[in-house]
Amino acid sequence: MTIVGRGVYRNGKRMDLDHVPFDELADQCLLADDFSWIGLYDPTQGELDTAGEAFGIHPLALEDAKSPHERPKVEVIGDTLTIVLRSARYLDETESVEFGQITLMCSTQHILVVRLGDAVPLTNLRRDLEAEPERLADGPGVVAHRIVDTVVEAYLPVLTGISDDILEVEDQVFSDQREKPTERIYKLKREVLEMFKAAGPLVDVLGTLRRLDHPVLSDELHHYLDDTNDDLRRVMDQLVGDRELLTAALEANLTQVSIRQNEDMRKMSAWAAIIAVPTAIAGIYGMNFDNMPELSARFGYPIVLGIIAGICLFLWYQFKRSGWI
Repeated sequence: MTIVGRGVYRNGKRMDLDHVPFDELADQCLLADDFSWIGLYDPTQGELDTAGEAFGIHPLALEDAKSPHERPKVEVIGDTLTIVLRSARYLDETESVEFGQITLMCSTQHILVVRLGDAVPLTNLRRDLEAEPERLADGPGVVAHRIVDTVVEAYLPVLTGISDDILEVEDQVFSDQREKPTERIYKLKREVLEMFKAAGPLVDVLGTLRRLDHPVLSDELHHYLDDTNDDLRRVMDQLVGDRELLTAALEANLTQVSIRQNEDMRKMSAWAAIIAVPTAIAGIYGMNFDNMPELSARFGYPIVLGIIAGICLFLWYQFKRSGWI
């Protein structure tokens, strides 16, 4: 069993029940305020079924927990409140975003946390909450809110990493080094789109949780959810800004490419015009006619070379002054 955390809590304090088998933990919640908190990491279907049977969780909720590409959502099946979240972590080495999934299934006497992927570890969260027994005494709802809040807060470093990459891309677009940032811009737009898919649906999820009447969610928790919703709104605002910046960067890059191509074509045309002068004159004198008066001139050769050099220098000066070279 891939259990990364387990415990039974009474009055916010963890009970010494490590010797109790996993499938019997639910039976140790003898008082009304007791609850079990189990964390599973990348469990198999059989392990999920065992957990579902132990805590009386509906099979449909378990299906959501096993599918790695579920859309963030909240639903109530029986007495179980199910919350699906998309977690994210920025990887600086590859300049990409790693996504995972966290599914919370809770009732008044249990909360089962199923984590797919390691985008947002929750080990420290359990330790921090156990250090606040007065908060943990409010039940599984406190744990559910803290996990949702942790996932939303983890979006902020991701956005910082993406914003830094956008600044670098902007420098590349307007650099004189003629770099080609188009592929990088496209990848960043994909990352922002994936972040929209992860964070966007959470707006509706939090809206539902703030209105939902469920035993796990107290009035005080609704206020905490309001604060988390404010953080999520800031995330969404930044994502919108990043998307617009990347669109503008892509358009600016295409414009820069077009301008540089025009500059290259002007340079090529200018040099072609200059080279055409000696080519044309050499072509005329290379026709091998007998009766060409210039052929018998004593200083014809240096005069022709001087004319060629003079015309070429004149053309070079004119093109240089006009910015074509």
